[in-house]
Amino acid sequence: MFVAPIGDFQLSRVLESEKPFLEAGAFLPDYEQAVADAHRDWLYPRYMEPETNKIILAIQSYIIKTPRHTILVDTCVGNHKPRPGRPMFHMLDTPYMAELAAAGVQPEEVDYVMCTHLHVDHVGWNTRLLDGRWVPTFPNAKYIFARREFEFWEERHRSGSEGKVPNVYADSVLPVVEAGQAMLVDSDFALDDGLWFEPAPGHTVGNIVINLQSGDRRATLTGDVIHHPLQLIRPEWSSRACEDTVQSAATRQALLERLVDTDILVAPAHFSSPTCGHIHHHGDGFRIRHLE
Repeated sequence: MFVAPIGDFQLSRVLESEKPFLEAGAFLPDYEQAVADAHRDWLYPRYMEPETNKIILAIQSYIIKTPRHTILVDTCVGNHKPRPGRPMFHMLDTPYMAELAAAGVQPEEVDYVMCTHLHVDHVGWNTRLLDGRWVPTFPNAKYIFARREFEFWEERHRSGSEGKVPNVYADSVLPVVEAGQAMLVDSDFALDDGLWFEPAPGHTVGNIVINLQSGDRRATLTGDVIHHPLQLIRPEWSSRACEDTVQSAATRQALLERLVDTDILVAPAHFSSPTCGHIHHHGDGFRIRHLE
């Protein structure tokens, strides 16, 4: 199990799934096969499936343990959620809660749940099905949502314009609000444990990254600013899931330039195992050197 010390903090991850997702060009509209071929020695087969050219993505959460708090970041897809518009996410039945327990965390022990944004694969375990109702999975937690992100999806829900996955707000966000466990914050929110948000718009309007510092050790949880290592080679390649592809590319480039050749541990949301590492220059782009 991946566990990284960040000074007095501990960063670990809980894997819900890891598998080939979509063909690269279907996910990244600007994809060029020649670029992937030039980096075949390290992209295949860890990050791309040679037989299908599908990108391999992990769906996972991060656990941050500080001396005072247990924090869960991004809650994956969830079980029993109807997602007919996204078959790969539809009515899953995964051992996520057992994996969370194996990582040493019971639901009652989580103090904060933080979502980098409110897409289907980042909010699912916010709730669980109990006696036919969606209820918060983490009964003692405050769920911290960036206000701008929350209000955007609240309006989409009210107007019926959520797109191909119309139930996400209703079954994975609204029950948390109705239970009085939601906490709306500005995009530069800080927790007194050495954790703070940083606005990272583009993928969604209120998208954030989460920074950690304890002593002289630092980490950044990048959420969906960077989906896949192909975007290290070509930061200008935004995904079809991005609300604003131009802004997303600019945010990604700026974040990579801040992280490159530093001691900041980078924890992406979807890179395949072992996921975390350090960003360094590679040719005219970037590459990640994983913690194995």
